[in-house]
Parts: sequence; structure tokens; C-alpha cells
Amino acid sequence: MLKKILLAVGSLLVVLVVVVALRPSSYAVTRTTTVAARPEVVFSLVNDFHHWDKWSPWAKLDPNMMVTYSGAESGKGAVYEWAGNADVGKGRMTIRESHPSEQIAIYLEFHEPFASVSDTEFRFQSAPGGTAVTWAMTGNLGFMEKAVGLFMDMEAMIGSDFEKGLAQLSDAAKAAAPPPAAEHP
Repeated sequence: MLKKILLAVGSLLVVLVVVVALRPSSYAVTRTTTVAARPEVVFSLVNDFHHWDKWSPWAKLDPNMMVTYSGAESGKGAVYEWAGNADVGKGRMTIRESHPSEQIAIYLEFHEPFASVSDTEFRFQSAPGGTAVTWAMTGNLGFMEKAVGLFMDMEAMIGSDFEKGLAQLSDAAKAAAPPPAAEHP
């Protein structure tokens, strides 16, 4: 009887390993919204890490989070490092590319609660009513990340944070934008 139970458990483990191994080895999460502000206003809030606390969906999760800025003041070469509670973990972002009012590419390194790297990109495009902003993150998944993905999907985990962040970015851009010039008859 014990032999049959061990054989059944072993078979289930083999099936589980095969299912995990066959899962996709990469992920992509993308969200887009239209912000009622000019591209240069929205771009400036993302291109300078000093402004991220105004809109980042993670900025207020840990009031005691330690943040360090280094490298360039903004744009290519700017670095943002953080260390906080379990909600925010520990990591580092570096702006790799910055094309004014068009695109920002960020190399994102998570150190805690798990080690991983991702590429993050923001795209800005003039649109009716303001600026279309696209926030995307891509990365590779190792075996353990694929196994965790059976229970926690990256799209579900990060997608809602991106939506919240884009809504807060919209609010911050509206607050940062100069008021429209008054029309004179």
C-alpha cells in the first residue's frame, strides 16, 4: 500500500514539474491611459525619480521606506534605490534611455523579497485630450517563478498597480500643468 501511495505522489510530482516547465518563460504587463496634460509635463514626472512619490502606486505603502537617489539628476543614468517593509521590498531602478516627451526605458532590479530583473518602459504620445501614456514591464521567469505563477499571475499582481499608478500620474500631471491661458475677447 505504501508503495502505491509513494508511486502516486511521485507521479503527481512529475506531472507538476512538467506543467511548470511548459509554462511561458517570460511575462509582459502593459497598461495605457490618457492623461489630460501635455507630453512634456507627464514625461517630466516619470523622467525624474524625485517626482515618483507623487504618483507611484508603491510610494505610500511604507512611510519609513528608505530612498536613495544617485547618478544623473534625471533622465539617462538616474538611479533610484529603495529599501522598505514586505510590501515594497528592496531594489534599484536605473534609467537606461530617455527620449524627451516620447519614451523612458528603465532597468528594474528587485533584491527582496525575491531577486529578479525586469525591463520597464514608459511611452508618451500626443492624443485627443492630452497624452497617451503606456507603462509596460517585461521579464523572464525561472522555474520557481513559473511555479509561483500557477497561483499568482504577474498580470493580475502588477496590472492593478499599473492602473493605480497611471491614475495617480494623471492627477499629478494635472496638478503640475500650468493653467491654460485665459482667452480675451
